[in-house]
Amino acid sequence: MNNIALVIAVVGGLIFLAHFFVHIFDRTRVPDVLMLIIVGIILGPVSKLVPVESFGLVGPVFVTITLVVILFEGGVALKLRVLSSALSKAVKLAFASFFLTMVVVGVAAHLLLPLGWIPSLIIGSIVASTSEAIIIPLVKQLKTSEEMHALLSVESSINDVLSVAVTLALIGAYGLGGINVGTITGDLIASFLVAIIFGFGGAFLWSLILRRIHTMKNAMFTTVAIVFALFGLVETLGFSGAITALAFGITIGNIESIKLPRLGKPLAGNPVGLTETERAFFTEASFLLKTFFFVYLGISLQFSSVGIILIGILMTFMAFVLRIPAVKITVGGSFTQKEAALISVMIPKGLAAAVLASIPAQEGIIGGELIRDVTYIVILSSIVVTSVIIPLLGRARVSYFYQSIVSGNFRDLRKVRLISPAVTSQSNGYIKRLEEGGKVVPLGDKMFGDSKKD
Repeated sequence: MNNIALVIAVVGGLIFLAHFFVHIFDRTRVPDVLMLIIVGIILGPVSKLVPVESFGLVGPVFVTITLVVILFEGGVALKLRVLSSALSKAVKLAFASFFLTMVVVGVAAHLLLPLGWIPSLIIGSIVASTSEAIIIPLVKQLKTSEEMHALLSVESSINDVLSVAVTLALIGAYGLGGINVGTITGDLIASFLVAIIFGFGGAFLWSLILRRIHTMKNAMFTTVAIVFALFGLVETLGFSGAITALAFGITIGNIESIKLPRLGKPLAGNPVGLTETERAFFTEASFLLKTFFFVYLGISLQFSSVGIILIGILMTFMAFVLRIPAVKITVGGSFTQKEAALISVMIPKGLAAAVLASIPAQEGIIGGELIRDVTYIVILSSIVVTSVIIPLLGRARVSYFYQSIVSGNFRDLRKVRLISPAVTSQSNGYIKRLEEGGKVVPLGDKMFGDSKKD
């Protein structure tokens, strides 16, 4: 009984800490995600107070529930008009970033580790992933433009599906002794199409009866229950439940403005969307689940030898470097340099990568334990790098430095050291230096919310 009381007390303390970390983020721009993960690391790998084995089957179930709610709530917040302009960019960025990172990191893994080509590409596929469960909450906190919010939300979801599908295909190919590109491509296309059909169709049918559901008592969570059911059904069929949850959220969040060309009129007559109370409830639920998700992620991490740690950090560095040309080629001209710089650092890995990393060893792949250990280091280091760079991008000197790299204007890097009391003005309109005691004053839209005093 005392142990139960202690667990309840810890849960209450974590909730208060989560709100406090959000307050710290508002002041310092250090993401609460990192601080929650650090709490998990202290509870798990460092002190051994809470071993990940103690969660049993509850842990993976909780992770899945959290992912579904975050994707659904993130989809509800997306505006259809913004999504339509960001969708093609998100697809291009997801594929370019994923396959470029997968190939280069896979080659590096083959050269640095005693692994064959398929196990090396498995590492590349996992390292190329991004975690929508981390990115979507971060984007919401950063107060970015609607189009950028839509781009990163959709791109991270597509990227996650790519990582899961390609990694599992490579694991299957290892058993068969060869890679079938046609099969992998067909599985990816089917996964996306089926998931979108189930998500859109399920949300539309649910919207037709939602008006009656609103008259029932204690029925607020029935919408999420439908999303859970669809997620489970689609996953059981072998397709992407994550894309289904996102598509459901986007559809139900915009159902009153969706038009079917054949009908020639809006569907606002019969279908209804979510009420403001429901939207607020799902936002709170997402925040609560997110809190425990990141603590659990920290508890789940494991650390190996110094050599493995260094290789994991190197692969993380490679992933961030490779992200820059992927952003520049696909979406660089559609966003400001400051926005492109932020897009370039939004590639943290999450629990999906940790789960994928554990499968090779379970399937008897030679080097499976090595894949798992390297991946754990990449997960932690990628989150740390993202969390460190995000607040630094709010500072003019670092922001200008990173913008120069993303834009390819390497000649301008030498000007970064000149940001000082001197009076100069940059033609890109972002930075203007004034003779105000050496202060650097950023102009234009504030990507990171209200500016804070140093």
